[in-house]
Amino acid sequence: MLHYSFLNDSTRDRLFHRPPQELGADTDPTTLATGLGATLYTPGTRAGLGEGILKRARAGCTSTVLCLEDSVADSAVESAEDNVVAALRELARRRSTGVDGAAPAQAGNAAAGVWTDDGGRPERLPLLFIRPRSPEQLLSVGRRLGEASELLTGFVLPKFENSTGRGERYLRALERLNAELSLRVPLRAMPIIEHPLTTHRETRHEALLAVRDLLRAHRGQVLSVRLGGTDIASEYGLRRTRDLTIYHVGVVAEVIADVVSILGRADDGWVISGTVWEHYSNTERILRPLLRATPFEVANSAMLRQHLLGANLDGLIREIELDQANGLIGKTVIHPTHVPVVHALHVVSHEEYVDALDIVGSEGGGATASRSGTRMNESKPHRAWALRTLRRAEAYGVARPKVTFVDFLEASIK
Repeated sequence: MLHYSFLNDSTRDRLFHRPPQELGADTDPTTLATGLGATLYTPGTRAGLGEGILKRARAGCTSTVLCLEDSVADSAVESAEDNVVAALRELARRRSTGVDGAAPAQAGNAAAGVWTDDGGRPERLPLLFIRPRSPEQLLSVGRRLGEASELLTGFVLPKFENSTGRGERYLRALERLNAELSLRVPLRAMPIIEHPLTTHRETRHEALLAVRDLLRAHRGQVLSVRLGGTDIASEYGLRRTRDLTIYHVGVVAEVIADVVSILGRADDGWVISGTVWEHYSNTERILRPLLRATPFEVANSAMLRQHLLGANLDGLIREIELDQANGLIGKTVIHPTHVPVVHALHVVSHEEYVDALDIVGSEGGGATASRSGTRMNESKPHRAWALRTLRRAEAYGVARPKVTFVDFLEASIK
């Protein structure tokens, strides 16, 4: 995958001081997890699934989950499995033979899902994951895919916990599937923290410690950790409105804080993604918007601001800012309009990049003013932040001076 691959060369040069780097299944796992960005969930029952994956990828989607769990009715599970398997087999056929006379994938690009379309342009698949309902379904679907399993990066494991051994069964099933498939790059797991045992206060700490120990024992299998905000809130019959972020829902915010505290530590933690934003159409607003007009006026983009307000995307912007402040990277999304917003807010600003380079390059500790003169850099306390920032820069790129997220939104939203 390559963030902003849809931009032409002149636009990329205008926006980026350092462009994003291409990432694939064999990229360093922490960098790959950082670069997942807006992970778009798609029900496995969706018609035209394979073509939809390509369409979203052309518009900038870099990671997709094909869901066989909560988004699929119990009565439709079998047809959803058939649909997902058929779609991935068709994509594998396109990759190997080309489409409408296009060139097939070249050696070295096949596993990354890259080939040339009939216009000579690279056709990139997003990183693809399947969310199964059970370890048994994981094995069954993986076996049915056959050679098409090469298009997968892994599986998203719902309601993950290990107080009852559920998590261990999932990871053992994945381990068995990898042994059977013998892929060049083994499939990886993205467990979702959303089970009642990891949510309820009286069991949460013990359950999260059990998850931590299990993930440490299977570190090579785990790509990142996801948060199931909808399931966590459902335990209390809660659902936030467009005016509020997930951090306004106290019981969910507590879970997020505990997950980051136990699983997201800088020394040995995992990349943890933000919860889903559920709103994507215009609804009545109660509170005033928090999206300032000035950045859009400076970029002559007042109409873009009105579009974001009308589509409930100002709330998403606020929540992403809070995600990053609380140690989360990337986000689960359920609508294509969310993708460019998530990615624009993950591009590293030029000021952040320069600070990160100065902090990592400093020897012996100490504090100095940033080159911009706006804040203090302490080389020891800020080192972990700097390393994470440079990893994010590799995946999403670095903006040129005075280029802001507004400029990236302008270039991305059609």
